[in-house]
Amino acid sequence: MALYDVFGVGNALVDIQARVDDALLRELSLDKGIMTLVDDEQQSGVLSRLDGRPLNRCAGGSAANTIVALAEFGGSAGFIGKVGGDAIGEFFLKDMSDLGVSIQVTPADQPTGTCAVLITEDAQRTMLTNLAASTSLGPEDIDEHKIASSKYVYVEGYLLTGETTKAAAYKAFELAQKHNVKVAFTASDPFLVNLIRDEIWDLITGPVDLFFCNEEEAKSLTGETDALRCAVKIHEHCENVALTLGGKGSIVMHGGEEFPIEGVKVDAIDTTGAGDMYAGAMLYGITNGLDWRTSGHLASHAAARVVAQLGARLDRKFTKEEIEDLSRLTD
Repeated sequence: MALYDVFGVGNALVDIQARVDDALLRELSLDKGIMTLVDDEQQSGVLSRLDGRPLNRCAGGSAANTIVALAEFGGSAGFIGKVGGDAIGEFFLKDMSDLGVSIQVTPADQPTGTCAVLITEDAQRTMLTNLAASTSLGPEDIDEHKIASSKYVYVEGYLLTGETTKAAAYKAFELAQKHNVKVAFTASDPFLVNLIRDEIWDLITGPVDLFFCNEEEAKSLTGETDALRCAVKIHEHCENVALTLGGKGSIVMHGGEEFPIEGVKVDAIDTTGAGDMYAGAMLYGITNGLDWRTSGHLASHAAARVVAQLGARLDRKFTKEEIEDLSRLTD
C-alpha cells in the first residue's frame, strides 16, 4: 500500500507576500503581473522596500504549494526540494512539517530561495523569485523509496529550466515509471512552454499521466485558439488533462471524455497560488476515491476560494460535508 497520495518535486522557496500600490511597482521598474528571476542583491533591495508593511510568510514554490493544498485536504503528502542551512530554510522545513508533509531535503551551502509576491488592488501578483539553494537540487536528491511509496509523483515545469534540476525531474520520472507510479506534471508558465515546447510534448506523450496547464499555456503548446480544441489535442497524447480557464472554470479530459467544470464567482483579491491550489485539490480527489468530474469541481471551488483571500493557503478549509455535497451534485 502506498504511504503517500502524492510526492512533489520542485523548487523550495519561502513566499513573502505584501499588498502594494502600482506606484511602488513603477518605482522598482517592475512589469506588473510578471514573474521575474532576481539575484540576492536585487531581492534584498525589494524586500527592504517592504519594511513596515504587513507581510505574510509561508513555505512556497509551485509544487510545494500544491503539496500543501493536498495535505490541507487531508491527503498524505511528501516533498523533495533544496533549502539552505539558514533561518529561512528552517522556517520552510517547520512550516511544511507542521502541515504533516514528509520532507526529503539535504541542506545546501547557498541561502534558501525566496519569492517576493507583490499584490496590487486589482489582485494582480508581481513576483520576484530568487531561486538560490533550490537550483542545487539534483538527481542524487531523489529518493527512490519515497517515489516508489507514492500513488503519484508531481513535478513542476520550472525544474526544466536548470541543468541539475532538470536531471532531478527526469530521475523522478524514471523512478516513477520503474515502480508503476503515476506522473503528474504542470506546465508552470507560458514562457516555459514557448521555450521548450517540443520537450513538453515528449513528456506528455511519454511518462506524464496527468498534465496541468492554463489556457494561455495550452494555446502556446498546441497552436490552437479554442480552449476545448486545445484540451482535445493534448488528450490525444496524454491520458488525463486538466486545463484551467480562470474565472470561466476548467476542462478535465479523462478516458476520452471531456468534463466541463463551471467557474465559481468570487471577488478576487489575490490570484497567488490559484493554479497550485487547483492541482492540489484535483490530486487529492483522484487519489482519495472521488471520480474525475467531482475532483474537477472540488478543484474549481478550491481555486475560487483561495483567490478570494490573501495568500496561497485556504483561510477556511473544506469540510467533509462540503466535499460530499460536491459529490452529490455530480452524481
